[in-house]
Amino acid sequence: MATDRLLAFDLGASSGRALIGTFHDQRIELQEVHRFVNRPVQCLGRLHWDTGFLWEELKTGLRNAVRDYGKVRALGVDTWGVDIGLIGRGGGLVGVPFHYRDERNPAAMEAVFNKLGKEPLFQRTGLQFLPFNTLFQLYAMVEDQAPQLQATDKILWIADLLHYWFTGRIAAEYTLASTGQMLDPRTRDWAYDVLDSLGIPRHILPEIVQPGTILGSLTQDLQKELAGYDLADTLVVTPATHDTGAAVAAVPGRGDDWVYLSSGTWSLMGVELAEPRIDAAALQNNFTNEGGVEGTIRFLKNIAGLWLVQECRRYWAEAGHEFSFGQLVSMAREAPAFRCLVNPDHPSFLAPGQMPAKITDLCRQSAQPTPENEGQTIRCALESLALRYRQVLEQLEQTLGRTYSTIHIVGGGTQNKLLCQFTADATGREVVAGPVEATALGNLIVQASALGIITGGRAEAREWIRHSFPVENYTPNRSTTADWNSAFQRFLDLA
Repeated sequence: MATDRLLAFDLGASSGRALIGTFHDQRIELQEVHRFVNRPVQCLGRLHWDTGFLWEELKTGLRNAVRDYGKVRALGVDTWGVDIGLIGRGGGLVGVPFHYRDERNPAAMEAVFNKLGKEPLFQRTGLQFLPFNTLFQLYAMVEDQAPQLQATDKILWIADLLHYWFTGRIAAEYTLASTGQMLDPRTRDWAYDVLDSLGIPRHILPEIVQPGTILGSLTQDLQKELAGYDLADTLVVTPATHDTGAAVAAVPGRGDDWVYLSSGTWSLMGVELAEPRIDAAALQNNFTNEGGVEGTIRFLKNIAGLWLVQECRRYWAEAGHEFSFGQLVSMAREAPAFRCLVNPDHPSFLAPGQMPAKITDLCRQSAQPTPENEGQTIRCALESLALRYRQVLEQLEQTLGRTYSTIHIVGGGTQNKLLCQFTADATGREVVAGPVEATALGNLIVQASALGIITGGRAEAREWIRHSFPVENYTPNRSTTADWNSAFQRFLDLA
């Protein structure tokens, strides 16, 4: 059989990678060709993304891929959701894209609720209310009469912006656009009436394209800049450009008796549905209906994820105490169980900085013992996260009126074996962990399907992944069930 090589750019909130996927004999091999840090930029009290830096790193990844592996048939980019770049009438970027953790967003969300009402907005968009959703970011600009918005011809989510720089084509990929609270999940088109009500101009909305759309070849300018590399026939294909959409596409599950948990800086727990679920139960439990591959709906909830651990580690490193993630997990393993618990989604954790102190303060406010060292702090974060998973799983099952026997964890969080075991123990469900590189794999398999390398859709693609990558199974430790049940009641009181 022929061998095809595709390139996935996977950009997360803290790092980015370029990975080559080699497709041969119903197996996929992954090789990382470039990795870089993705840090927000603080400027005049605002938090931004350095998209120019990201663009240069993508070009470096492309050079490395061709240098090391030869011809690349296609490439595609996936990123986090909600954040946008503004394209001016001359085709250039207007201003620097805002970061979703910028502090302007919560007030804009409340202003939209006052104007439209929470229930009507959910009925039109079907999306979980998060203060950084694109709709609220844009309304903040409307209220501020921001000159950048007035100069905008089109908006593009970050992956779409990078695809535009690769090809010159302006388009919004469906799974990423669906994170913005600006789509009607029933029609899969823009919710124009919502935007009109908020004074957001219609003309800034680009065309919507589906995962697996071939956008075209690299621009002549880019090919000239990268002269000496064989890029004339390289295509740009939209994967599921939202990183969670890509990760879900790569979950190696069979049938429908499973829940996915994409675990990284954020955790996202949910199921695949054929149609959106927009009702009182979904609204009450704050679930979201985001776009998936092959017209599916990702019915899920965002959870804070390993952000708490990452921020604690960063704080300690800046203070001169450098710990690896493995060291932190080992210290947490030795710490006493259930000493203190927090709600990982507490609003105080959203902004970066001072995370250990924030955890301590929240424990003190709830009259609990406070963590006394790094191990106890991380144990508090991991146990709390596992209990939050249980809470969201129970809400999911109540909303859909059914139960699930297995949790498939994918992404970088699968490397945290303590959290995987805690998740099994807290929920009482079998946990299947892997693959680690689910987001990049999902990116690649959508490209492969668009190019005819994989012909049987996501079912066949998942079979390729099962053939190619091992998983690790975690069984609940029944001897600790009573302790987890008691901790869960404490957690519900706190949350």
